[in-house]
Amino acid sequence: MLKFKLDEDFVQSFKNKNPEFGFNGLGMVTYYRTYSRLKEDGTKESWYETVRRVVEGAYAIQKEHIESNELGWNEHKAQRSAQEMYERIFDMKFLPPGRMLWALGTKVVHEKKIGQALFNCAFVSTEEMGKSLDEAVKPFTFMMDMSMVGVGVGFDVKGADQIHISRPADKEPEIFAIPDSREGWVKSLELILRSYFSQHFTGDLARPVRFDYSLIRPAGMPIKGFGGMSSGPDPLKYMHQQIFQFLDTAEGRYVSITNIVDLMNVIGQCVVAGNVRRTAQIALGPASNSEYKKLKDYQWNSEKQDYEGSMAHRAAYGWTSNNSIVAHMDTDLTESIQQTIRNGEPGYIFMDNIRAYSRMCDPADHKDARAVGTNPCGEQTLESYELCCLVETFPSRAESFEDYMRTLKFAYLLGKTATLVNTTWSETNRVQKRNRRIGTSVSGITNFLEDHSLENLRQWLDHGYREIQRWDSIYSSWLCVPKSIKTTSVKPSGTVSLLAGVNPGCHFPEFEYYIRRIRIAHDSPLLEVLKTSGFHAEPDVVDPFSWVVSFPIHNRSKNLDKVSIWEQVALAAFLQRYWSDNQVSSTVTFKPHEADQIKPVLDYYRYDLKSISFLPKLEKYAYAQMPYEAITKEVYDDMVSKIAAPQLLDDGEDVLGDRFCNNETCEVKLFEKVSG
Repeated sequence: MLKFKLDEDFVQSFKNKNPEFGFNGLGMVTYYRTYSRLKEDGTKESWYETVRRVVEGAYAIQKEHIESNELGWNEHKAQRSAQEMYERIFDMKFLPPGRMLWALGTKVVHEKKIGQALFNCAFVSTEEMGKSLDEAVKPFTFMMDMSMVGVGVGFDVKGADQIHISRPADKEPEIFAIPDSREGWVKSLELILRSYFSQHFTGDLARPVRFDYSLIRPAGMPIKGFGGMSSGPDPLKYMHQQIFQFLDTAEGRYVSITNIVDLMNVIGQCVVAGNVRRTAQIALGPASNSEYKKLKDYQWNSEKQDYEGSMAHRAAYGWTSNNSIVAHMDTDLTESIQQTIRNGEPGYIFMDNIRAYSRMCDPADHKDARAVGTNPCGEQTLESYELCCLVETFPSRAESFEDYMRTLKFAYLLGKTATLVNTTWSETNRVQKRNRRIGTSVSGITNFLEDHSLENLRQWLDHGYREIQRWDSIYSSWLCVPKSIKTTSVKPSGTVSLLAGVNPGCHFPEFEYYIRRIRIAHDSPLLEVLKTSGFHAEPDVVDPFSWVVSFPIHNRSKNLDKVSIWEQVALAAFLQRYWSDNQVSSTVTFKPHEADQIKPVLDYYRYDLKSISFLPKLEKYAYAQMPYEAITKEVYDDMVSKIAAPQLLDDGEDVLGDRFCNNETCEVKLFEKVSG
């Protein structure tokens, strides 16, 4: 039972008010299938009820913190503040991150105390793997535990060459009956890794471990706590098989860069196959290491069947992480850029700027001298085991400059509130309570620039940043916690931007007419709805537990055909300068004739950026099931003519739309309503 409740008459006044979802209904479809939870009576939440759950959950956390520390709670002021936050979320002037929309106000957070369910992203370093057996397995179990509640996790490969791999002794195996829980799945991973790493630390071969999967509920059964449907034991069995194969092949060697990335990737593959547990990864490695740089070179890997463990067929799971290099101001990027031109990876992380600067327009402050990585999309500076919550604001939806400044107060407060919760990891709690890092983001930047000048944007961002610092002083004092080490970022956005009907982050749409493909778990009820409604769907060629669904899209906004890579990078640098004291997530799309411009772009802008990635714009079919594929108007019209509007909503309203989010970017288009 939450300790804070909004006034009932206030909430009921919104019951019959139509929320202004974006894209003429697409945002509504996205909300119902992504964030609307089942209620105890078996029906799904309406928007006004989801907003209530989120706001009451946030103020309940504040109230528990204030009362447990005997700081003096004022119920009248809290009610007034909560009602204004409610209104601004309901009107989508700002929105919580997707994890908050799903988990805040639920038993997962408020009774089971799994605070990490509120956070977008995390980072874990493998640098200390060689210190002890516990430290050797911890980065991998952290990855799995966080991923299973939807947190995207970054990791590095600094633990390579620290631990000798030994196959367990030829003895009667230990049988572990895996509990039907998140903790049970994570424990099974821990037992495997301990059995192969143990001799390095103890001098004795470990007893082998085998698993009993009978306690895991079958696929399709509801998950009452976190929500969604069970994937059954198959994804976990497959992950175990892959890990046994990796480690058996690497017997007698030290854990390599490839081993680390492979283990993390198959964990991600397992979790993504788990229906609602969608996650993302980023791997950070040295620019000078040839092994690391070739991890995504699958043609090379297929020829090296036994290179450092298991290099063959990495395409089956290597897609789960975006691989980036950590670069310095004097790093020669020539060779890496050539690889980026070929396949869009690696991305670039400029750790010198990350550690030295907050906003790039301000003097170096070295607040993040202990930072070691970034989140999967590159918008958050993070220490090892640190999490971050990214609340999204939409300047283009503000009624005025003053209205946007007021919105920033509540967006900031929601993010700050997340720092008050505990997670199930002591390492995370320690760094969270010390840094209190948040990421108040801006989305729909390109929408804003359609009606405002760049100078208007600069003023809104600069004043907005200072307004957030003012509120951080006020609320940190009230809560009696440290001020946040960093407060702002630019996330690429996901489905949240669809609710508000704005372009994601600072990105431009891809094409005018194109196919946008999304992955859906093979046992998701939504998959059957889309297939029977005429959407093209086929098994995923790289993930055996997912299908790929194709959506024909017509986007009438200014698209990347009219935007150069210089303009895209300049906008990212502008936002890094005047808004983000964490980072700006920007995936810059380049045309074939612009490939030779990547090096001069990075030479000029590496002093102004903290992270950046590039993606080749492919006009023609290049590889199976790529996320974007340009099509003609005729192909688009033909695909749309075959689609009947799926009935997705409980109230029977038929709306046809598309959404895609892979935790990098989202592009959107609402189709015209099609009669069945």
